[in-house]
Amino acid sequence: MAKIAVIMKIFPKDIEVNLDELVNKIKASLPEIYELKDYRKEPIAFGLQALIVSIVMPENVEGGTEELEKTISNIPEVGEVSVEYVSRIS
Repeated sequence: MAKIAVIMKIFPKDIEVNLDELVNKIKASLPEIYELKDYRKEPIAFGLQALIVSIVMPENVEGGTEELEKTISNIPEVGEVSVEYVSRIS
């Protein structure tokens, strides 16, 4: 079964959110079919940083990345989620 790599930009609710703790909460909230492979912090402005995360998921998930976006958006410390890039991997 083919998989896809999803690159997402995740903005915290505010500047006080600890991004390392947020990554752990994201990992804990993901269903088993998703795997957080990598992340980095990206400076935005005035001390605000976003998380850029790489998540691998099965290609045949109904609704594409919708469930993934909803799962991450439901974490209280998350302010906004956007899909930056999706690519099929083998």
